[in-house]
Amino acid sequence: METEAEKPTVAEPDVKPDAAVDDWEAIATDEEKELKKVHIEVKEDTTAPPQPAGSEEEDEDEDEDEEDEEDDDEDEEESEEEAEKEAEKEAMATVGQTKRRAKESEDESSESDDDDGRTKEERLYDRAKRRIEKRRVENLKNTDVDKLRAPVVCVLGHVDTGKTKILDKLRHTHVQDGEAGGITQQIGATNVPKETIEEQTRMVKNFDKENLRIPGMLIIDTPGHESFSNLRNRGSSLCDIAILVVDIMHGLEPQTLESINLLKEKKCPFIVALNKIDRLYDWKKSPDIDVVATLKKQKKNTKDEFDERAKAIIVEFAQQGLNAALFYENKDPRTFVSLVPTSAHSGDGMGNLIALLVELTQTMLARRLAHCDELRAQVMEVKALPGMGTTIDVILINGCLREGETIIVPGVEGPIVTQIRGLLLPPPLKELRVKSQYEKHKEVSTSQGVKILGKDLEKALAGLPLLVAHKDDEVPVLRDELVRELKQTLSSIKLEEKGVYVQASTLGSLEALLEFLRTSKVPYAGINIGPVHKKDVMRASAMLEHDPQYAVILAFDVKVERESQEMADSLGVRIFSAEIIYHLFDAFTKYREDYKKAKQDEFKHIAVFPVKLRVLPQFVFNSRDPIVMGVSIEAGVLRQGTPLCVPSKGFVDIGVVTSIEVNHKSVDCAKKGQEICIKIEPIPGESPKMYGRHFEATDLLVSKITRASIDALKNWFRDEMQKTDWQLIMELKKTFEII
Repeated sequence: METEAEKPTVAEPDVKPDAAVDDWEAIATDEEKELKKVHIEVKEDTTAPPQPAGSEEEDEDEDEDEEDEEDDDEDEEESEEEAEKEAEKEAMATVGQTKRRAKESEDESSESDDDDGRTKEERLYDRAKRRIEKRRVENLKNTDVDKLRAPVVCVLGHVDTGKTKILDKLRHTHVQDGEAGGITQQIGATNVPKETIEEQTRMVKNFDKENLRIPGMLIIDTPGHESFSNLRNRGSSLCDIAILVVDIMHGLEPQTLESINLLKEKKCPFIVALNKIDRLYDWKKSPDIDVVATLKKQKKNTKDEFDERAKAIIVEFAQQGLNAALFYENKDPRTFVSLVPTSAHSGDGMGNLIALLVELTQTMLARRLAHCDELRAQVMEVKALPGMGTTIDVILINGCLREGETIIVPGVEGPIVTQIRGLLLPPPLKELRVKSQYEKHKEVSTSQGVKILGKDLEKALAGLPLLVAHKDDEVPVLRDELVRELKQTLSSIKLEEKGVYVQASTLGSLEALLEFLRTSKVPYAGINIGPVHKKDVMRASAMLEHDPQYAVILAFDVKVERESQEMADSLGVRIFSAEIIYHLFDAFTKYREDYKKAKQDEFKHIAVFPVKLRVLPQFVFNSRDPIVMGVSIEAGVLRQGTPLCVPSKGFVDIGVVTSIEVNHKSVDCAKKGQEICIKIEPIPGESPKMYGRHFEATDLLVSKITRASIDALKNWFRDEMQKTDWQLIMELKKTFEII
């Protein structure tokens, strides 16, 4: 009976399903549930008897077997309770599972090296897999709830709401000034040590500094513009708690809503920084006192404006299905989002923001932040650095990385196996992306942004986990694990047959640019990371044969070598280079419009728009050379230069429309339903046709289309054609028997 009472602790997190369980705890236990599942699966696996060592195995395999057996013996001695739980699990398993396990154990007991049908490599692979799973279970069992790691905090929000400025205030640095256009282009990670937290929160009332259990914070500044949602997506997936920055003057903006949806989707708790309170009329700043006291000191009209704007934002949150309240009025931070008034410019409210973060992470996310030895690291950026080669920026959430360890990193062409040659950390309160003097470390542990030096990292992929192999035989197992993750990521990068060539400095910005191009309906046929070389120009020049308008390289935040530029000029490939995605897109859009305009001028004599006209007999002013008459447009669009013919009279060509008038005013074109006066001049080299002899008022006049004119419309005038115009084209194709 004792084992029955204990059983649920193995299968489920110890949270009672009562009304007090809310999103925060659900989030905190999500991960744990996953890990517990692994725990059970592995336990069931280990209940099967260990495989007998083969008689023909080599000495080193036998040594490893002995080690494994010794480990198993120690495990058995360690706790009988575990064995009881396992036995109980077996008893409760389904009949099918029991039969299968019995069959497996029977097979295993009778198997030998000669007849088990598995190669030596397969046996080594299985052994390594079991060792990895066993190690993971051990690490998860040793989770220490009393020892917390630093929480990973994401800063999200609309462009220009002051996200990086808030961090700059926190760090007393100026990353923002180094960003192109003041817009964050890559995710940056900043380590905020415990001392800084104590220093920044000294003015906050009711903050218990003695009970500061977290060792610091790792803050990730994510780009705020829509096109960078890919990077932000990465940031959120790592994030324990987020700061959503909202401009108090503008409320919830498009990207703020996008960030809210992202946080909901990732089930990530967040607090709101109501930024730019210094913009309120007549605001008196006092950064060295509690923001609640600062608010009380303001004049009545300033306080009224603050209350009005804060209430409006709370209503906007309600429209998004979220309860929100100012943090000092929030009695239930579990179900209400806390709003903290801040000013990154003056420093007001910054201490309160940090104090609230500490309070919420320590109390509500303690289980999620429990220290664990199981490695959890994510590759954030792949960056080439002068004098260091290609490095990877990694966010280490749990576990430990050591110099010399074998790591498996996701790569564009499959997982990359390499050794850690160096672990570089920026000094505290410096960003990973700011080129400061890095400090070299032999070992790095939980909640750090670390730069890893190693061989063959050029083709590493950001946004996927990094794994460590403790023994050589574990490499294939971990490689397969990453391959599965890689398949999902790479399948999203689909290239077109015709399109531009895209070049970016990091995979993160490449993915962001591709997403931006996809939504802007710009096809891309080739991609690369790093400076623009001659080989890139050669690849892009392939488009000159297929579709010259796409013989273009979009170079985002990368250098263009001089020889590459010269080669591009001689081949006729255009290179657009910019540090901000929007500038790059604007330059390409302008180029495409100019190109299209030039082509339209070139093909305007070939392109014939479809039209169907009926003669108005009472308005025939001249019946021959030129014919001047009134017509009504039955279908399509009539433009100057349109050749007309009469299908009912053997497709006789009556001439070209050289002038169109509506109410005695000359116009370039006329549409369906209009009654107009037109002048038809004879086709050069042909005898003039006459109204009354070659065609009558009962005959329909149509534009004379050809295969070449249809192709010209498709390629260069598609935007000027309506759906009904294409339907008329289909009808006229049958009339003229065009294939």
